Amino acid sequence: QVQLVESGGGLVQAGGSLRLSCAASGRTFSYYAMGWFRQAPGKEREFVAAITWSGGMTYYADSMKGRFIISRDNAKNTVYLQMNSLKPEDTAVYYCAERSPYHSGSYYPGRANGYDYWGQGTQVTVSS
Repeated sequence: QVQLVESGGGLVQAGGSLRLSCAASGRTFSYYAMGWFRQAPGKEREFVAAITWSGGMTYYADSMKGRFIISRDNAKNTVYLQMNSLKPEDTAVYYCAERSPYHSGSYYPGRANGYDYWGQGTQVTVSS
């Protein structure tokens, strides 16, 4: 069974950094596109970043460009989100998601319905 487990969240001061990890298990990780989304209280889930299965293409929401970096290590079945220059508005639960290579239709990295599996989320809190 597919399982995604996020870790690395926590409390950090504004301007600080955190690195989130998402460990995948249950099938061959390498062929899946992976994404990070976040959801703040009272807000809709929003796209953060995504990476293709090879790592050759990365995508970012505009507000994260230049601050966040997504990467993956297929040998470790893990995707990472390095978050720098954190702001209080980055406070949210962060979720990783994966898209099956058998998912039909075009891939739009920022669309949550383009992903097939989700982790349980990890809380990131940025204090001012």
